Amino acid sequence: MANGLKASDGRLRVAAASTDVSWILLEPADAKALLVLGHGAGADMHHVSMTAIATELSRQGVAVLRFNFPFMEGARRPVDSRAVATATIAAAVAQARELKPRLAVFLGGHSFGGRMASHAVLDHDLGDVRGLIFCSFPLHPAGNAATTRADHLAAIDLPMLFLSGTRDALAERDLLAGVIERLGSRAELVWLDTADHGYKVQKRTRARSDSVFEELADAAGRFVSRLC
Repeated sequence: MANGLKASDGRLRVAAASTDVSWILLEPADAKALLVLGHGAGADMHHVSMTAIATELSRQGVAVLRFNFPFMEGARRPVDSRAVATATIAAAVAQARELKPRLAVFLGGHSFGGRMASHAVLDHDLGDVRGLIFCSFPLHPAGNAATTRADHLAAIDLPMLFLSGTRDALAERDLLAGVIERLGSRAELVWLDTADHGYKVQKRTRARSDSVFEELADAAGRFVSRLC
Protein backbone atom coordinates (compact mmCIF):
# COMPACT_ATOMS: atom_id res chain seq x y z
CA MET A 1 0.00 0.00 0.00
CA ALA A 2 0.94 3.65 -0.32
CA ASN A 3 2.52 5.60 2.53
CA GLY A 4 4.50 2.58 3.74
CA LEU A 5 1.47 0.70 5.07
CA LYS A 6 1.05 -3.05 4.58
CA ALA A 7 -2.33 -4.82 4.59
CA SER A 8 -3.09 -8.49 5.11
CA ASP A 9 -6.29 -10.38 5.82
CA GLY A 10 -7.73 -13.73 6.75
CA ARG A 11 -10.34 -15.49 8.84
CA LEU A 12 -10.48 -16.64 12.45
CA ARG A 13 -12.67 -19.12 14.29
CA VAL A 14 -15.20 -18.04 16.92
CA ALA A 15 -16.12 -21.27 18.67
CA ALA A 16 -18.84 -19.62 20.77
CA ALA A 17 -20.72 -18.77 17.56
CA SER A 18 -19.70 -21.87 15.57
CA THR A 19 -18.53 -19.66 12.73
CA ASP A 20 -15.53 -17.94 11.17
CA VAL A 21 -15.16 -14.17 10.85
CA SER A 22 -12.94 -11.95 8.72
CA TRP A 23 -10.03 -9.82 9.88
CA ILE A 24 -7.77 -7.18 8.30
CA LEU A 25 -4.36 -6.13 9.59
CA LEU A 26 -3.02 -2.72 8.56
CA GLU A 27 0.51 -2.02 9.71
CA PRO A 28 3.34 0.43 9.21
CA ALA A 29 6.89 -0.78 8.73
CA ASP A 30 7.94 0.67 12.11
CA ALA A 31 4.94 -0.40 14.24
CA LYS A 32 5.40 0.19 17.98
CA ALA A 33 2.16 -1.51 19.05
CA LEU A 34 -0.92 -3.31 17.76
CA LEU A 35 -4.52 -2.27 18.42
CA VAL A 36 -7.29 -4.87 18.13
CA LEU A 37 -10.27 -2.77 17.01
CA GLY A 38 -13.93 -3.81 16.96
CA HIS A 39 -16.61 -2.13 14.85
CA GLY A 40 -19.93 -0.67 15.98
CA ALA A 41 -23.42 -2.13 15.85
CA GLY A 42 -24.38 -0.44 12.59
CA ALA A 43 -21.51 -1.16 10.20
CA ASP A 44 -18.74 -3.71 9.73
CA MET A 45 -14.96 -3.43 9.70
CA HIS A 46 -14.97 -2.11 6.12
CA HIS A 47 -16.95 1.03 7.00
CA VAL A 48 -15.27 4.28 5.96
CA SER A 49 -14.85 5.38 9.57
CA MET A 50 -13.20 2.12 10.61
CA THR A 51 -10.90 2.30 7.61
CA ALA A 52 -10.00 5.92 8.38
CA ILE A 53 -9.29 5.17 12.06
CA ALA A 54 -7.03 2.25 11.11
CA THR A 55 -5.21 4.26 8.44
CA GLU A 56 -4.51 7.27 10.64
CA LEU A 57 -3.44 5.13 13.60
CA SER A 58 -1.06 3.20 11.36
CA ARG A 59 0.46 6.50 10.30
CA GLN A 60 1.09 7.09 14.01
CA GLY A 61 3.03 3.81 14.21
CA VAL A 62 0.17 1.69 15.57
CA ALA A 63 -0.75 -1.44 13.62
CA VAL A 64 -4.51 -2.12 13.65
CA LEU A 65 -6.24 -5.47 13.42
CA ARG A 66 -9.93 -5.00 12.56
CA PHE A 67 -12.39 -7.86 12.58
CA ASN A 68 -16.07 -8.54 12.05
CA PHE A 69 -18.37 -9.69 14.78
CA PRO A 70 -20.41 -12.74 13.70
CA PHE A 71 -23.61 -10.73 13.26
CA MET A 72 -21.93 -8.75 10.49
CA GLU A 73 -20.65 -11.76 8.56
CA GLY A 74 -22.98 -12.63 5.69
CA ALA A 75 -26.67 -11.88 6.18
CA ARG A 76 -27.35 -9.29 8.86
CA ARG A 77 -28.98 -10.47 12.04
CA PRO A 78 -29.44 -9.10 15.59
CA VAL A 79 -26.35 -7.80 17.37
CA ASP A 80 -24.34 -10.55 19.06
CA SER A 81 -24.81 -11.34 22.72
CA ARG A 82 -22.12 -10.21 25.13
CA ALA A 83 -20.85 -13.81 25.38
CA VAL A 84 -20.41 -14.13 21.61
CA ALA A 85 -19.01 -10.62 21.18
CA THR A 86 -16.39 -11.02 23.91
CA ALA A 87 -15.43 -14.48 22.64
CA THR A 88 -14.90 -12.94 19.20
CA ILE A 89 -12.68 -10.28 20.71
CA ALA A 90 -10.67 -12.91 22.58
CA ALA A 91 -10.17 -14.82 19.32
CA ALA A 92 -9.08 -11.61 17.56
CA VAL A 93 -6.55 -10.86 20.30
CA ALA A 94 -5.16 -14.39 19.95
CA GLN A 95 -4.92 -13.87 16.18
CA ALA A 96 -3.11 -10.58 16.71
CA ARG A 97 -0.55 -12.20 19.02
CA GLU A 98 0.03 -15.00 16.52
CA LEU A 99 0.61 -12.50 13.70
CA LYS A 100 2.72 -10.00 15.64
CA PRO A 101 4.03 -11.65 18.83
CA ARG A 102 6.58 -8.92 19.54
CA LEU A 103 4.18 -5.98 19.52
CA ALA A 104 2.47 -4.61 22.63
CA VAL A 105 -1.27 -5.21 22.37
CA PHE A 106 -3.99 -2.61 22.95
CA LEU A 107 -7.70 -3.25 22.72
CA GLY A 108 -10.66 -1.08 21.77
CA GLY A 109 -13.31 -0.28 19.27
CA HIS A 110 -15.90 2.09 17.94
CA SER A 111 -19.12 2.30 19.99
CA PHE A 112 -20.43 -1.28 20.51
CA GLY A 113 -16.98 -2.67 19.71
CA GLY A 114 -15.35 -0.59 22.42
CA ARG A 115 -18.01 -1.37 25.00
CA MET A 116 -17.65 -5.11 24.32
CA ALA A 117 -13.85 -4.76 24.51
CA SER A 118 -14.23 -3.47 28.05
CA HIS A 119 -16.32 -6.51 28.95
CA ALA A 120 -13.86 -8.84 27.21
CA VAL A 121 -11.00 -7.89 29.54
CA LEU A 122 -13.17 -8.95 32.47
CA ASP A 123 -14.73 -12.04 30.87
CA HIS A 124 -11.61 -13.59 29.30
CA ASP A 125 -7.92 -14.04 30.02
CA LEU A 126 -6.47 -11.90 27.24
CA GLY A 127 -2.90 -11.85 28.48
CA ASP A 128 -0.90 -8.63 28.54
CA VAL A 129 -3.17 -5.86 27.25
CA ARG A 130 -1.52 -2.48 27.75
CA GLY A 131 -4.66 -0.33 27.58
CA LEU A 132 -8.15 0.24 26.23
CA ILE A 133 -9.03 2.79 23.55
CA PHE A 134 -12.71 3.72 23.28
CA CYS A 135 -13.76 5.52 20.11
CA SER A 136 -17.23 7.02 20.73
CA PHE A 137 -18.00 4.97 23.84
CA PRO A 138 -21.81 4.52 23.83
CA LEU A 139 -22.53 5.59 27.39
CA HIS A 140 -26.29 5.53 26.89
CA PRO A 141 -28.91 5.30 24.12
CA ALA A 142 -29.69 8.58 22.37
CA GLY A 143 -32.29 10.50 24.38
CA ASN A 144 -31.99 8.22 27.41
CA ALA A 145 -29.09 9.63 29.41
CA ALA A 146 -27.65 7.25 32.03
CA THR A 147 -24.29 5.83 33.13
CA THR A 148 -25.11 2.20 33.92
CA ARG A 149 -23.24 1.00 30.80
CA ALA A 150 -20.06 2.22 32.47
CA ASP A 151 -20.57 0.61 35.88
CA HIS A 152 -18.27 -2.32 35.11
CA LEU A 153 -15.36 -0.07 34.16
CA ALA A 154 -14.47 0.39 37.83
CA ALA A 155 -13.38 -3.27 37.90
CA ILE A 156 -10.87 -2.79 35.06
CA ASP A 157 -7.31 -2.18 36.19
CA LEU A 158 -5.98 -0.88 32.89
CA PRO A 159 -5.29 2.56 31.42
CA MET A 160 -8.29 3.74 29.41
CA LEU A 161 -8.54 6.41 26.73
CA PHE A 162 -11.96 7.80 25.79
CA LEU A 163 -12.17 9.64 22.46
CA SER A 164 -15.60 11.25 22.33
CA GLY A 165 -17.16 13.86 20.06
CA THR A 166 -18.41 17.04 21.64
CA ARG A 167 -21.77 16.45 19.89
CA ASP A 168 -22.07 12.72 20.60
CA ALA A 169 -25.74 12.03 21.42
CA LEU A 170 -24.77 8.71 23.01
CA ALA A 171 -22.41 10.26 25.56
CA GLU A 172 -23.75 13.36 27.29
CA ARG A 173 -20.73 15.47 28.13
CA ASP A 174 -21.34 15.99 31.85
CA LEU A 175 -22.18 12.33 32.37
CA LEU A 176 -19.11 11.04 30.53
CA ALA A 177 -16.88 13.52 32.34
CA GLY A 178 -18.28 12.23 35.63
CA VAL A 179 -17.50 8.63 34.68
CA ILE A 180 -13.91 9.58 33.86
CA GLU A 181 -13.54 11.47 37.14
CA ARG A 182 -14.71 8.45 39.13
CA LEU A 183 -12.23 6.20 37.32
CA GLY A 184 -9.42 8.45 38.46
CA SER A 185 -5.91 8.24 37.04
CA ARG A 186 -6.73 5.10 35.02
CA ALA A 187 -8.85 7.06 32.54
CA GLU A 188 -8.22 9.92 30.14
CA LEU A 189 -10.87 11.80 28.16
CA VAL A 190 -10.19 13.60 24.89
CA TRP A 191 -12.98 15.58 23.22
CA LEU A 192 -13.10 15.45 19.42
CA ASP A 193 -13.91 18.94 18.21
CA THR A 194 -17.56 19.24 16.97
CA ALA A 195 -17.77 15.49 16.16
CA ASP A 196 -20.93 13.45 16.62
CA HIS A 197 -21.12 9.71 17.39
CA GLY A 198 -20.29 8.81 13.79
CA TYR A 199 -17.47 11.39 13.46
CA LYS A 200 -19.36 13.94 11.42
CA VAL A 201 -18.09 17.43 12.25
CA GLN A 202 -19.36 20.96 11.90
CA LYS A 203 -16.85 22.44 9.50
CA ARG A 204 -17.89 26.05 10.05
CA THR A 205 -17.33 25.95 13.79
CA ARG A 206 -14.59 23.34 14.08
CA ALA A 207 -11.47 25.02 15.45
CA ARG A 208 -9.02 22.37 14.24
CA SER A 209 -7.81 22.25 10.65
CA ASP A 210 -7.00 18.53 10.61
CA SER A 211 -9.58 15.79 10.09
CA VAL A 212 -11.39 14.23 13.04
CA PHE A 213 -9.60 10.95 12.32
CA GLU A 214 -6.21 12.64 12.45
CA GLU A 215 -7.28 14.28 15.72
CA LEU A 216 -8.35 10.90 17.11
CA ALA A 217 -5.18 9.14 15.98
CA ASP A 218 -2.93 11.87 17.35
CA ALA A 219 -4.40 11.44 20.83
CA ALA A 220 -4.38 7.64 20.60
CA GLY A 221 -0.79 7.64 19.34
CA ARG A 222 0.37 9.65 22.36
CA PHE A 223 -1.52 7.31 24.68
CA VAL A 224 0.10 4.24 23.13
CA SER A 225 3.58 5.78 23.20
CA ARG A 226 3.31 6.45 26.93
CA LEU A 227 2.44 2.81 27.62
CA CYS A 228 4.86 0.99 25.31
